[in-house]
Amino acid sequence: MDKLSVPAVLNSLEEIRRYVSKAAVRAGIGEAQAYQLQLAVDEIATNIISYGYGEIAASADISINGEIGPDSLVITLEDHGVAFDPRNMEMPSAEDLSKPLEERPIGGLGIFLALQGVDRFDYRREGDLNLNIFETKIRHD
Repeated sequence: MDKLSVPAVLNSLEEIRRYVSKAAVRAGIGEAQAYQLQLAVDEIATNIISYGYGEIAASADISINGEIGPDSLVITLEDHGVAFDPRNMEMPSAEDLSKPLEERPIGGLGIFLALQGVDRFDYRREGDLNLNIFETKIRHD
């Protein structure tokens, strides 16, 4: 699929969602699986917009690229914001998740759910470029 670049603003999330949805349809991924992928990409894109660029977000971009292989769909988000590997975020424990919302520590739940919603997640920093890579296996059920 062609790479898409959008401004790093919250209004661009809808365009990112459409891109992921279109890629999932082209790859033959089912609705439930596509929804999980869309949520994962949305969470990380929201974090990039909200925290990765700070005050320069309006003049920055996020790029999204989809690659359909024989067994998987790989979506890559690229940005030039602050380096941040979501896997290094402290994830909520099973005990945290069992507590009522008002007793849970703030932060990490969205990233936890995002990483749980895909078959593989990877992060790389190449120079000043962040690469967030989401892979969803194509299930031929």
